[in-house]
Amino acid sequence: MIVSTCRPYFAPFPGFFTKIIQSDLAVLLDTVQFPRGTTWLTRNRWKSHQGMLWLTVPVSKKGLGLQRISDVKICCDGQWCRKHLESLKTAYRHAPYFDDHEAFCEEMFSRQFEKLIDLNRCVITYLLKQLNIKTKVLLLSDLGISAKEPRLTMEICRRVDGTAFLVGSSAGKYFERDAFEKNGIELMFFKPRIPVYPQLWGPFIPNLSVFDLIFNCGPKGAEMVTGGKVDGSYK
Repeated sequence: MIVSTCRPYFAPFPGFFTKIIQSDLAVLLDTVQFPRGTTWLTRNRWKSHQGMLWLTVPVSKKGLGLQRISDVKICCDGQWCRKHLESLKTAYRHAPYFDDHEAFCEEMFSRQFEKLIDLNRCVITYLLKQLNIKTKVLLLSDLGISAKEPRLTMEICRRVDGTAFLVGSSAGKYFERDAFEKNGIELMFFKPRIPVYPQLWGPFIPNLSVFDLIFNCGPKGAEMVTGGKVDGSYK
């Protein structure tokens, strides 16, 4: 069984889902430390008539010290939900398939999620369905594992009887192949293919939120996130 892990990013880019497709089981790392700086956990990129459109979910950090991702709370003050929804509607109202997803966008930016993990998991679950991805996805908290790296990955594989661990080729230098082989786990490396597709508003911009793909391409978007090279070598 091929296992992979992912941080529960906000409205992730296509490669996030390509990696999940290549796995038999994906584990969302909801109990690891929330980064202090900027992070894809709280923001992602779309596209508008002005170019890149960044949408960021504000979260509570001041005076809280180190937090686990699962503990991070969303700031519900201000008008950011309304502004984000208006920005999306303005940017994508002419996209061929935006109408199919408008109701979910309204939910995403109007429902009062208390915690970031609840919002991100809801969005990821929706996108998995839209991309017709059947891979089983669990939270790390579901497994009851408290270990940290470099032991965490190994403990996850052991707990779920994984025989191989899939990791992005760019992160290969952080993993020791010998350690995995000694534990009977094959270390596999993966490099996603960047899908190129019709976009609104000028020249193509790669690796936007996968919402951009499904707004513009609809059901065909599912075919475009399947590509990628998997092998046992680090390149």
